Amino acid sequence: MQIRSLRMNPARRGLWSTRPGDLIALMKPRVMSLAVFTAVVGMAMAPGTISPLSAAAAICAIAIGAGAAGVLNMWYDAGIDAAMARTSRRPIPAGRVSPRLALGFGLGLTGLSIALLATAANAVAAALLAFTIFFYAVIYTIWLKRRTPQNIVIGGIAGALPPVIGWAAAAGSVGYMPMLLFAIIALWTPPHFWSLALIRMRDYAAAGIPMMPVVAGETATKRQILIYALLLAPAAVLPWATGTASLAYGAVAVVLGAVFVFRAWQLLRSAAGAASNAAARRLFRYSILYLFLNFTVLLIDTIAARILAALIGADPA
Repeated sequence: MQIRSLRMNPARRGLWSTRPGDLIALMKPRVMSLAVFTAVVGMAMAPGTISPLSAAAAICAIAIGAGAAGVLNMWYDAGIDAAMARTSRRPIPAGRVSPRLALGFGLGLTGLSIALLATAANAVAAALLAFTIFFYAVIYTIWLKRRTPQNIVIGGIAGALPPVIGWAAAAGSVGYMPMLLFAIIALWTPPHFWSLALIRMRDYAAAGIPMMPVVAGETATKRQILIYALLLAPAAVLPWATGTASLAYGAVAVVLGAVFVFRAWQLLRSAAGAASNAAARRLFRYSILYLFLNFTVLLIDTIAARILAALIGADPA
């Protein structure tokens, strides 16, 4: 990490002289919110019961853990962030937070989140959270990101685990259904991030990050995006196909998946330059909507099934 290139302001090295907003920014709130949302869906779909207080504490722990992973990622990647226009104003490269403070903050959040989840839920969920933070901070950030264009594919494991953690927090174990949710996010991650990488290819090249467009080129990356879209579309239908979700969810998943594939095909057919960037930007934005809508419908479907089961006196599990 190129710490020497960072613009450090001595007045902002201490915890008490650091703005809370900068500490929150280190936690990557957008990524954290996605992790929390998918964890809530996993928790809601799990069999058994969990008290509202325990559920709230568990979700809080998962949020803190996701934030911890983000902080550790920003700590190690500060040199890279300084070299990229998109990230150069983040707290560490901009000199608003010292690397030492960021590291201590990230490690503190890590310990807090794991302890809280173990107390509020169970050891299985806490162990999964610990593994997720380790995988994102060490396996992805420190090891894979600078070494292979498949960094996003393998690193996506960490981003796909929150619904599994949420399920484990409620059920105390892991079944096949949370693994389906895991698979959906894992297959969604490469086309989501590679579409952004196509737009920011020069930034990644300048920072020395071997993202797929930098190493394999635009056309090969677009083909990979389409392949993952073709795999994702049927995978998202599996909750219905296995009888866990309703036909309504299945229909929504089919439509959303078809649009995803169509957008990926449009990207592949687009010419290099402005047209390609526009198509990549459309796919990137749609990918966010796609995941949100899929998991929202799953959540609504689960709540509706539980309400119906309560009304007719059946077992919702």
